[in-house]
Amino acid sequence: MASGFNSFEYAMGFGAGGWMLPLAGLGFVAVLLWSLFWKGLALWHAGQRGHPWWFVILLVVNTLGILEIIYLFGIAKIKFADLFTVHRHHE
Repeated sequence: MASGFNSFEYAMGFGAGGWMLPLAGLGFVAVLLWSLFWKGLALWHAGQRGHPWWFVILLVVNTLGILEIIYLFGIAKIKFADLFTVHRHHE
């Protein structure tokens, strides 16, 4: 390109000071940490409660924490205050 303007570079954040790439990187890290937090918590509770099918589903399906939150509060009926407490579940 004769003008020196590359639309791909601009769209990826290299144009206009290159501020978009670090911002996108921070967003990605935030989404990753959010997902890992809820996935780990849901997998732990599913294992503790003896829910093998839920464990496998939660392990395989990635939904940005939505499925994990549904399991924790809808299926397992865990109160927010009890998310980080250890209980023995007998079903």
